[in-house]
Amino acid sequence: MKLTLNREYAARHVGVAALFLGLAGWFLYDAVFVYPNLPADDTTHHTTVEFQYSFAALLGIAALVVAFRVWRSWRSTLEWDDEKMWGSLSGGRPLAFSDVERVDSSRWEAKGILTLVAKDGRRVTLDTWHHAGAAELAERFVGGKESEQ
Repeated sequence: MKLTLNREYAARHVGVAALFLGLAGWFLYDAVFVYPNLPADDTTHHTTVEFQYSFAALLGIAALVVAFRVWRSWRSTLEWDDEKMWGSLSGGRPLAFSDVERVDSSRWEAKGILTLVAKDGRRVTLDTWHHAGAAELAERFVGGKESEQ
């Protein structure tokens, strides 16, 4: 089995990033083309153009942050079979299910987040909002092992 990017998570966040980028473009357009052609006194005009550039930069950065978070979730991998899991979420090394020492399910019911702690200290966080298939893997641990509440 394999974790994949949750489509709803990706669609919502890519939509937000696109909205932020569109608004950044709108503010940049206003700063470059609209406000320089409006009659206004120098103080108001200069301040307004600075605000437009500031909002464009802020929204452009926000769009990049949101897009980066989606990309990072997309690049996160985890696969498993009957005995072990492997991938970037397990530290790049195979982790046998028998090596899971503790299961933190305190956020499972409310948020769909489960943290597995291995004997060697590695932590694998399963988040159903970011990855489809996380619930299937979590079923192995929630109720099956002693969990920490």
